[in-house]
Amino acid sequence: MLKKSTLLILALIAVVPLLASCGGGGATTIKIGLDVPMTGDIAYVGTQSKRAGEMITEDINSAGGLDVGGKKYDIELVVEDNESKAESATAAATKLITQDQVLAIVGPQSSKQAVPTGEVANENETPMVSPWSTNPNTTLDRPWVFRACFLDPFQGPVVANFATNEFGFTKAAVLYDVASDYPKGLAEFFQKAWEELHGAGSVVAFESFTTGDTDFSAQLTKIKGSGAEFLFTPQYYNEVPLIVKQARELGLDFAIVGSDSWGDPKTLELCGDACEGLYFSTHYAAEGATGATKEFIDRYNEAYGEVPGDVAALTWDGMRLVLQAIQNTGGLSGDLAKDREAVKDELGKIKDFDGITGQMTFTPEGDPIKCAVIVKISDGKFTFYDQACP
Repeated sequence: MLKKSTLLILALIAVVPLLASCGGGGATTIKIGLDVPMTGDIAYVGTQSKRAGEMITEDINSAGGLDVGGKKYDIELVVEDNESKAESATAAATKLITQDQVLAIVGPQSSKQAVPTGEVANENETPMVSPWSTNPNTTLDRPWVFRACFLDPFQGPVVANFATNEFGFTKAAVLYDVASDYPKGLAEFFQKAWEELHGAGSVVAFESFTTGDTDFSAQLTKIKGSGAEFLFTPQYYNEVPLIVKQARELGLDFAIVGSDSWGDPKTLELCGDACEGLYFSTHYAAEGATGATKEFIDRYNEAYGEVPGDVAALTWDGMRLVLQAIQNTGGLSGDLAKDREAVKDELGKIKDFDGITGQMTFTPEGDPIKCAVIVKISDGKFTFYDQACP
């Protein structure tokens, strides 16, 4: 991890490339980094993110560039594979900042990668927007780090309230990955919210596993004997089908509720009929979307033959937030450090931003105030069911 003194030396060595890469002095290109998992456990998250980033980049460049203070700039998207690993994500960010000299970074997506990468971006004073990381620590005490999604302290109560109001349940079970920031944090926020509603001990089973595990029979057997009325599992598309199918094989025929990590087309593909009728909280619902959201969905579907998951839509919004902040600077100077600071400052000022995943205004901590939706898996589609707002 590079410190400011190191960056100063690098900046002095690379003055000419800086002036040529973005800003004034006749430069015509702005570099934006995309730190995403193109390989590893959740590689399809990276595929969707890259597609969305490329779509908006192509739109801008084909229209003549991004207008910043009366000057047009092409956008160059620099994609780095973080391999679905925390250490690779921080290395990717360091490369984007020091070698590629990007103006800003979009990503990482998963909290497991975004939390440590946020530290790199903050220490090296480069604006970062995570589209999908809901863990509070991503932006905590990091003025250079932002996100395009709601937070888990909000999502946990959303799920708890939904399961209470929709089904009248009073006893919950939780199954989560203890080695990953996102599911671990969300499981704890859900437990806290549930026990505030139903009393201490009303989460009757709080079972965990470790990233990469594929056999959940021991945990599910404990859950079966716990008296739980439903299961909350905030896991990813590669784990949800295994958990749901193994639960059914063990005779657990109760409701299974998920979180925004379910909102990937691969969840539908891999889970099939086993997930039919289940619910999860997330950022947007593709089925029944209107306006700009529907336009994005239709374009993506036409280009790639599938409905985009929430991570694609959030990446679109994350890119747009960065581009809006760049335009709001009123002009780039050609001094990368000054331009990065200007973009960071403008990101913090954004209000009433109309994203395709909802309207958002940033708090001083770099977090958007926005609504969550409840999605029902119905006829093999993600269908809007309900909405919860701050």
